[in-house]
Amino acid sequence: MKNVIPTPTTRGWFKPLVTLMVLGMAAALTTVHAQPPGPAPVKKKLVTAKSKSRVELKTQATQMASGMRAADAALSPQELAIAERVEVGRMPCELGVVVNVASEAAAPGYFDVWGKNFKFKMAPVVSSTGAIRLEDPVAGAVWLQLSNKSMLMNHKTGSRLADACMTPMQVAVADAMTKNPQPNLLEPLPVVTEQTAPTPAATVAPVSTVH
Repeated sequence: MKNVIPTPTTRGWFKPLVTLMVLGMAAALTTVHAQPPGPAPVKKKLVTAKSKSRVELKTQATQMASGMRAADAALSPQELAIAERVEVGRMPCELGVVVNVASEAAAPGYFDVWGKNFKFKMAPVVSSTGAIRLEDPVAGAVWLQLSNKSMLMNHKTGSRLADACMTPMQVAVADAMTKNPQPNLLEPLPVVTEQTAPTPAATVAPVSTVH
């Protein structure tokens, strides 16, 4: 590009033109710097279906927990008395099964019964047989405690989850029962026959002969 050299002919309008160009550029720069910065764009949080489902699940869990707490307070004095006799701790059972029983501090009278692949929340139930019985009505599980052993059953599936579960106290009772077995009430009692007294031998009076 060739440089424009002002001539006497153009010298009269060239200088004002340059002045106007410089003033226009200065005004443009002043306008750009004078504008305040705009607010930063606000990022909107998108509520997805996944987050909604989590909120719904949390709400349902809270409602279920509230219902369980309300049910926990409904135990009768008789049921609470049964709960005081429940054996707690880790109990080995037959076939290598282990059952754990622990009372709930936040819900007096209720127990957590768990092992491999199962866990139940149980409450005492009054039994006509006098045995200590815990039930989880939702899962259909029943924990039956006898003096010498305990067992875990599932009424819904008709299966026995654990048998011959024993605490140290139940082991002692089982050993005592083995050494001193109780009579079986289903077997008939032995018949006692009366023995007759032997008949005394008859005495023969001596015969006297008179000659």
